[in-house]
Amino acid sequence: MSVDKAELCGSLLTWLQMFHVPPPCTSPQDLSSGLAVAHVLNQIDPSWFNEAWLQGISDDPSPNCRLKVTNLKTILQSLVEYSQDVLGHPILEQHLPDVSLIGEFSDPEELGKLLQLVLGCAISCEKKQEHIQRIMTLEESVQHVVMEAIQELISMSTPLQLMSKDISDSLYYFLSEEADEGDDLRQRCLDLERQLVLLSEEKQSLAQENAVLRERVGQPEGEGTTGLTTKKLLLLQSQLEQLQEENFRLENGREDERLRCAELEREVMELQQRNQALTSLAQEAQALKDEMDELRQSSERAGQLEATLSSCRRRLGELRELRRQVRQLEERNAGHAERTRQLEDELRRAGSLRAQLEAQRRQVQELQGQWQEEAMKAEKWLFECRNLEEKYDLVTKEKERLLAERDSLREANEELRCAQMQPRGLSQADPSLDPTSPAVENLAAEILPAELRETLLRLQLENKRLCQQEAADRERQEELQRHLEEANGGRRLNQQQLSELRAQVEDLQKALQEQGGKTEDSTLLKRKLEEHLQKLHEAELELQRKREYIEELEPPADSNTARRIEELQHSLQKKDADLRAMEDRYRRYVDRAVMQTLEPKQRPPGGAPPELHSLRTQLRERDVRIRHLEMDFEKSRSQREQEEKLLISAWYNMGMALQQRAGEERAPAHAQSFLAQQRLATNARRGPLGRLTSLNMRPTDKH
Repeated sequence: MSVDKAELCGSLLTWLQMFHVPPPCTSPQDLSSGLAVAHVLNQIDPSWFNEAWLQGISDDPSPNCRLKVTNLKTILQSLVEYSQDVLGHPILEQHLPDVSLIGEFSDPEELGKLLQLVLGCAISCEKKQEHIQRIMTLEESVQHVVMEAIQELISMSTPLQLMSKDISDSLYYFLSEEADEGDDLRQRCLDLERQLVLLSEEKQSLAQENAVLRERVGQPEGEGTTGLTTKKLLLLQSQLEQLQEENFRLENGREDERLRCAELEREVMELQQRNQALTSLAQEAQALKDEMDELRQSSERAGQLEATLSSCRRRLGELRELRRQVRQLEERNAGHAERTRQLEDELRRAGSLRAQLEAQRRQVQELQGQWQEEAMKAEKWLFECRNLEEKYDLVTKEKERLLAERDSLREANEELRCAQMQPRGLSQADPSLDPTSPAVENLAAEILPAELRETLLRLQLENKRLCQQEAADRERQEELQRHLEEANGGRRLNQQQLSELRAQVEDLQKALQEQGGKTEDSTLLKRKLEEHLQKLHEAELELQRKREYIEELEPPADSNTARRIEELQHSLQKKDADLRAMEDRYRRYVDRAVMQTLEPKQRPPGGAPPELHSLRTQLRERDVRIRHLEMDFEKSRSQREQEEKLLISAWYNMGMALQQRAGEERAPAHAQSFLAQQRLATNARRGPLGRLTSLNMRPTDKH
C-alpha cells in the first residue's frame, strides 16, 4: 500500500494551511526553506519544538540554498529525535526524505515524505484529538489521501502497529461523525475484508512454511538441528495459535460490524423518511411564511392607503379654508384698491408738503455745510490764535532778554560817561577843550569801540522792529479773537436754525406718516427708497469730504493713527456695501410690490394674496432693518466725528509741541550768542579804557 507522494504533498499542503502560521505555505517553493514547517511543529508540540529551537531556524533564507538545506536538516533531525524519544518508535532510513532535493529543487515527492513525518508527529502527540478533528474538516478527497498516508505510516514500523487500532478507531469515529455513516461503514468493511485477506494470505504462507518445517523435522539431521527445529516449530505453532485467535476475533468483529451496518442502514432509512416528512413540513411552513409576507405587505399597503386618505381629507379641508380665505382676500383687495385711490388723492395733496420738505431738507444740508465750514474756520482760527500766543510768549522772552541787555548797556554807558568826565576836567584846566565842541564829540566817538557802536545800533533797530511786531501781533490777535467770537455766534445761530429745520422736517415727516401710515402704498415705498438713496449719497459725500480733510491734516509719522483710520474706513466701506445690498433688495421688493399692486386682476386668485402678505411682511422687516442700519450709521457717524475731532486736536497739540520745542531750542542759542557778544564787548571796552587812563595819566605827569 503506497501513496503517490506528489498527490500527498498537495493534500498535506492544504492540511498545513489550517495552522495559520506567519510564513506562507501555499506551494512547495514556500516550504523549501523549512520556516513554515518549523512553525507548524512549534504549534504541534511547543514543549519539544520550543522558541529556542525555533530561533535556530534561519529567517527568510530564500536566495541561499545552503541555508535552506541546513534548516531542513535541523528539522529532520528534530523529527527523528522526537519520534524516537517522545513517541517511542524510530524512523528507518529508507523512509527519510532527501533534504538537498527539497532545498534546491523543491521536489514534491521528498517534500511529501517530510510532511508525512510531520503528520505522524501530529496524530501521535498529546493533542492528537485536536489535529484529527482538523483533518475531519478538510474535503473528502483530501481526507482519503491523508488517511492513506496515516495507514502507510502505521505499516512502516512495529510500534505504530500497536497503536494503530486506537488511531484507526479514533479516525474512523471522527470520519463517521463528519461524513455519511453508510459510506464510512462500507469503507471500513472493505478495509476489514482487505485486512482479512492479507491475514489469510499470511496464514497460508505460514502454513506452507509450517509444512516445510515439518518436512525438515521429519528428516534426520543431528541433535542440534532437531532442537533448533523443535524450537522454531513451537514458536511457529504459538504464532499460528495467535493468528488463529486473531482471525477468530476479526471474524467475530466482522459479524458485529455487519450487524451494526444493517442497523445503521435501517436508521438511515428512518432518517430519510423523517427527512422527507420534515421537508414537506418545511415546504408548508415556507408557503405559510410567503402568505404571511403577502398579508403583511397588504396590511402595510392598507395602512398607507388609510394615511393617504386621511391626508386627502385634511387637504380637502385646507382647500375649503383656502377658498374661504381667497374670497376674504378678494374682498379685502377690493377694499385696498378703493383705499389706494383715496391715498393717491391724499398723495396729490401731499405733493406740496413734499416740495416744502425737499426745500427744508436742502436748507438743512446747506446749513450743515455752512456749519461745518464755520467749524473748520473756527478750528483754524483757534490754531492760529495758539500760534500767535506762542509767538507772543517768544517775543516776551526776547523783550526780557533785550531789557537785560539794555541794563547792561546802560552800565557800560555810565562807565563811558565816567571816562568822558576826565576830558571835561581837562577842559576846565584848558579852556580851549570845550566838551560841546566838535572836537570833544569826535574824541568821544573815537573813544567808543566800533563793536559797541554796532551793537547799540543793532539793538536800537531790533527794539523798534520788535515793538512794531508786538503791536501788529496784538492787533492780529484782537482781530482773530473778534473773528472767533463772530464764528461762534454764527455757529450758534446755525445750530439753532438747524434744530428748527430738523423740528420742521420731523413735523412734516410725522404729517406724511399720519397721512400714509395706514397702508403700504407703492409711491410711499418709492419715496422712502429715494430718501434712503439720497441719505446714502449724502453720507458718502460727507465721508469723502472727511477723508480728504483727514488726509490733509494727517501727520506723516503717525502710523497708529493711520492704521486706525484705515480700519475705520474698512468698516465704513463694509457698512456701505451692506447698505447698498440692502437697498438693492429693497428696490426689487418695492418693484414687485408695485407691479402686484398695479395689476391685481392678472394674478391667479389662489396665490396672489398670500404672496402679497409675505411681501408686506418682508417690507416691514426691511423697514425695521433699514431703521436699525440708519441708527448704526448715525452712531458710526458720531463716532467718526468724535474721532476726527480727536485727530484734529491731537494734530494741533503735536504742532504746538513741535513749535514750542523749536522755540526752546532757538532761545538758548540766541542767549548764548548774546552772552558771547557781551563778553566780547566787555573785553573790547576794557582794552580802550585802559589805554585812555594811561593817556590821561601822562599829561598830569608832565604838568
